[in-house]
Amino acid sequence: QLQLVESGGALVQPGGSLRLSCTASGSPLKYWGIGWFRQAPGKEREAVACISSHDDTIFYVDFAKGRFTAARNNAVNTAYLQMNSLEPEDTGVYYCGGVLAYTTLQNMCLGGVMNSWGKGTLVTVSS
Repeated sequence: QLQLVESGGALVQPGGSLRLSCTASGSPLKYWGIGWFRQAPGKEREAVACISSHDDTIFYVDFAKGRFTAARNNAVNTAYLQMNSLEPEDTGVYYCGGVLAYTTLQNMCLGGVMNSWGKGTLVTVSS
């Protein structure tokens, strides 16, 4: 069904910015809720932000509020995660996922149950 490919990960200095992209194929992105997740070295995967499939609602986990901005452009089947004021603790592999059905956006995001996952893109924040 839906295939997702992340891109944009890089080595950046603390305080820097980075924009990640998640490009969809196999199914129109507009039908899918989108989640951004990350996994730091030696830690479990955690939610970052999630985007509703049917309106403009976006849910941000606390650490992402005010620094990260999630967005989607259904016309080009791409979702984005703009990350500003990056810190070393933001280091990790960032994943996007797609889900067709969910109860609430917050539960979808925090639960992390996706129908499709990308393979991730590595973000390293270091001086």
